[in-house]
Amino acid sequence: MRKSSSAEVITTTATDNTNNMRSPLVPLATLIGRELRGDKVGKPSIRCGQAGLAKKGEDYFLIKPDCQRIPGNPSTSFSVYAIFDGHNGISAAIFVKENLLNHVMSAIPQELSREEWLKALPRALVAGFVKSDMEFQRKGETSGTTVTFVVIDGWTVTAACVGDSRCVLDTQGGVVSDLTVDHRLEENVEERERVTASGGEVGRLNVFGGTEVGPLRCWPGGLCLSRSIGDMDVGEYIVPIPHVKQVKLSNAGGRLIIASDGIWDALSSETAAQSCRGLPAELAAKMVVKEALRSRGLKDDTTCLVVDIIPPPENSVAPPEPKKKPNVLSSIIFGKKSQNSMNKPTNKLSSVGVVEELFEEGSAMLIERLGKDFPWKSNSGLLRCAVCQVDQTPSEGITVNSGPFFSAASSPWEGPFLCTNCRKKKDAMEGKRPSQSPAVMTT
Repeated sequence: MRKSSSAEVITTTATDNTNNMRSPLVPLATLIGRELRGDKVGKPSIRCGQAGLAKKGEDYFLIKPDCQRIPGNPSTSFSVYAIFDGHNGISAAIFVKENLLNHVMSAIPQELSREEWLKALPRALVAGFVKSDMEFQRKGETSGTTVTFVVIDGWTVTAACVGDSRCVLDTQGGVVSDLTVDHRLEENVEERERVTASGGEVGRLNVFGGTEVGPLRCWPGGLCLSRSIGDMDVGEYIVPIPHVKQVKLSNAGGRLIIASDGIWDALSSETAAQSCRGLPAELAAKMVVKEALRSRGLKDDTTCLVVDIIPPPENSVAPPEPKKKPNVLSSIIFGKKSQNSMNKPTNKLSSVGVVEELFEEGSAMLIERLGKDFPWKSNSGLLRCAVCQVDQTPSEGITVNSGPFFSAASSPWEGPFLCTNCRKKKDAMEGKRPSQSPAVMTT
């Protein structure tokens, strides 16, 4: 929903999709032992709070705690939480809020098991983001939006993002980690290199006398971001391909803070997490917004979701005893990685019993994100486009591995199939054809 321009905390909501009764707590070491032995544990409950301040009224959010992979089957339930920070208008943020989830789900066959669905989800998120971008651009409107889209299925959290809205994970022991990457040209060297290699120019705004001011922007267009959905009047090198990270929490659970840049321009990830520890989700979201306002004032729309992933009563974690030395088990979660690294799925435990990293990928190349095993053959015998899910004959499209000339090493008929329109989109994002006529815009 769109928020008013009042400088008060305008919305504070809370949702809870399961019963959260108090019961005797179990020490963390016991839970770690159960997990290492493979003991079965119950699903966590989810508690969500939301709060926000409006300056321009371009922030939107999505809270869906009761989704089902198979309609009518409660055992296939999952939750979705998202932030959409619009710029140059609200149309893109509204469109993506209303359509992105359906586009993601349409890219995953219903008959998959839970394990198969979780494995397919990162790739389906890429297809859903690109499809949303293409469908919105057909409307001919010039607004754009950041997207941070989080799917929670049991103890597994999958976060996808374009732009600079952020998702932060705060786990047992007070370890704070970003599940997303900021696609700001000012801070992301790899994204600057990609944009210039694709035909864009990166520089600051020039004023009279040749003085450069403000953050780095992409020209033509003047956008501060290298990835977004919409923005059809900016070059196609501003891509909608998301960074995706998937992790599995331990039975201790954790807290997610999902917020627009109005929060992160004022607070670091650690400060935001520390400001609301010990508070229930609905009060925690309000506290994060209050802390951002105290730190910086109301400079931009600020929207915050706090999502608590709470162990079931029989697996509740006892508070750790005070120690002079930090707990080694919870002192390290993720090692430093390249922001756009092409990391493949892994089963490595980043920190035993705290967070297991399942998948991370940030490449902006569509061919690298869809993979060769994408289900591109439909039951009708036609070929299904991996992005728009339209069935077509082979003569109407081409696979992502084909090119104008086939070499002995190429495999033009392997890999996911793209229809003609989606192939054109892929080529444009890689700088293989001129972009749209630009117009100056800012974010």
